[in-house]
Amino acid sequence: MVSWRRALLFGFFVWLVAFLVAFAIFQIRESSRPLFESIMPVVLATATVFFAQRYFIHVGARFRREGLFLGLVWMGVNVAIDVPLMLSPSPMQMTLGEYLADIGLTYAMIPVITAGMGLVRAQGTAGTTAAR
Repeated sequence: MVSWRRALLFGFFVWLVAFLVAFAIFQIRESSRPLFESIMPVVLATATVFFAQRYFIHVGARFRREGLFLGLVWMGVNVAIDVPLMLSPSPMQMTLGEYLADIGLTYAMIPVITAGMGLVRAQGTAGTTAAR
């Protein structure tokens, strides 16, 4: 990783954006669950692309590797923050199985997005640097 500190911080920001939007539109979750379930992956993808683009500004080599590791770190950060919140007694409480089916699997898009961005960045600079 180019910067563990930046990776962890941006991973937290990805989670925070999704959490704040989910909190703001929680009433939609109750009144129109399919709409809520459609909005949240779009929010997560948007936040992931936004922060990944800012992270990659500081990456000078090994874009594919960096993108994959970045996404895995961010997915881990999101799950690590979510699990205690979602499995503890609260209005959002769910079982581990419910969490994995409802939210956890959605986080798998994070490394797909960041690895894809790393691949595109590596292909875009393949002619300028030998080993990517």
